[in-house]
Amino acid sequence: MDIHAIKTVARQELVIHIRNKWVLVFSSVFALITLGISYFGMVTSGQTGFQGFTRTSASLLNLVLYLIPLIALSIGTLSFNSEKSAGEFLFSQPVSRTDILLGKLSGDFLTMTLATLIGFGMSGLVISANTGTEGALRYPLFVGLALLLALVFLSIATLVSAICRRKSKAFGIVLFLWFFFVLFYDLIVIGLTFVLKEHTANLFLFFSLFGNPVDIVRVSSLIILDGHQIFGAAGAALLKFFGGTASALVLLTATLSAWIVLPVLVSQKLLKRQDI
Repeated sequence: MDIHAIKTVARQELVIHIRNKWVLVFSSVFALITLGISYFGMVTSGQTGFQGFTRTSASLLNLVLYLIPLIALSIGTLSFNSEKSAGEFLFSQPVSRTDILLGKLSGDFLTMTLATLIGFGMSGLVISANTGTEGALRYPLFVGLALLLALVFLSIATLVSAICRRKSKAFGIVLFLWFFFVLFYDLIVIGLTFVLKEHTANLFLFFSLFGNPVDIVRVSSLIILDGHQIFGAAGAALLKFFGGTASALVLLTATLSAWIVLPVLVSQKLLKRQDI
């Protein structure tokens, strides 16, 4: 593994995304959405005005779970399925395919990190100026979980791109995966629990949490935001089984790490076998 080569490829990816205005677009979107939700989050109860960090983070949660995977899958697929001539030129350089893979993944993650930190950071300063710093520690933890989720789906996009060299096919698969993890997974799990016996259904519901990175981040965020009372039997069983929030967060973070590492390892093996 050549660290210098990885840094060079990562820097190139970051520059490409900056020139394509990805960072500007996403940071602006994140900032506007955060400020909008913070200011208008209580409009249904007849109130307007900026909410504190904890309430804003809780209001943002579902939107982040929808947007971050979609953006990460799009960036990852575009990066690893670039123009054929550019890809052939890069892979013809005296750099290992593993270094190229890690460099591209690092550059994409830097892009997501920069856009997320700028967007949430700017809006965080506005919220702090209007509401104070209560709950401010939970806000960066929430942003950190959003970045972990982004890295998970960048890794998944890497795997899909290693399997499918055609951009159109890769985009079709990642779109299906987005629908599956964000929309269909929970519906399938709930549907299956109806055909299982009560004890088996409870175990299945508990272990199903670890099969979806979106659900892992949702539960982790609710634990951080002290909202674990509302995520049902699986979350309550998780806290009870592992003896508290700290142990549960360690397990959930470890599972997210596995979701990041395993697709990258499989992608690495596939790339080594391909004739590019």
